[in-house]
Amino acid sequence: MPIVTINMVAGRDRGAVQDCLREVAKAVSSTLDVPLASVRVLANEVDPELWAVGTTLKSEGTSPLPAP
Repeated sequence: MPIVTINMVAGRDRGAVQDCLREVAKAVSSTLDVPLASVRVLANEVDPELWAVGTTLKSEGTSPLPAP
């Protein structure tokens, strides 16, 4: 039984997160050739105050990483 965990900063549209979970489950089922019912996908939402990129908290609104 494949288990996929997605960690993300909280605040995204709930419907978009649910769509993501469904699409990831389908992709895992297809690529690993396992029954869809055996795939588990979990989304962990972390408060922006508890997520840092380098020394910058996501709640501070800017990232120290250069834009792609």
